[in-house]
Amino acid sequence: MAISNDKDFKSVLAGLSTAQQRQVAARFVQQVYALSSDARIKSALDAAGRADIAAAELALAFQAANSARVESFTRCGKETDWSAQAGHFVAKAAVACVKPAEAGDNLAWEAAMQARVARTCQTVADGSGTDNREAEEQYRILEAFLNS
Repeated sequence: MAISNDKDFKSVLAGLSTAQQRQVAARFVQQVYALSSDARIKSALDAAGRADIAAAELALAFQAANSARVESFTRCGKETDWSAQAGHFVAKAAVACVKPAEAGDNLAWEAAMQARVARTCQTVADGSGTDNREAEEQYRILEAFLNS
């Protein structure tokens, strides 16, 4: 199935199990991980990518990623530092990968949207504007995940 728009993308993500959503969400966030320098984010992504993750491990990964998110928010400051903002949205995307899921949650969609915002912040920071191809890359990642 070729995914070429967000409507199909979101629908396919919603059809995945929570474990599958976590795994593909981790792949989305790995694409923007370089915009963050926090090791807790990497640990959360590693945890989310494991199909056999225990609930206790997931809870610890969530706490660590959420702490990284809170700390990244406080670093952004009153002056808009787009690079710091990018790191904050990477942290938010990582939190989506490992947060406790409730019925109807689409963790992968949430992570994908936060990753896109992180990429947009990065392109603004480096002066290349707001046009980026993160959505198309996410479509490709999802297709590869479904075919694996």
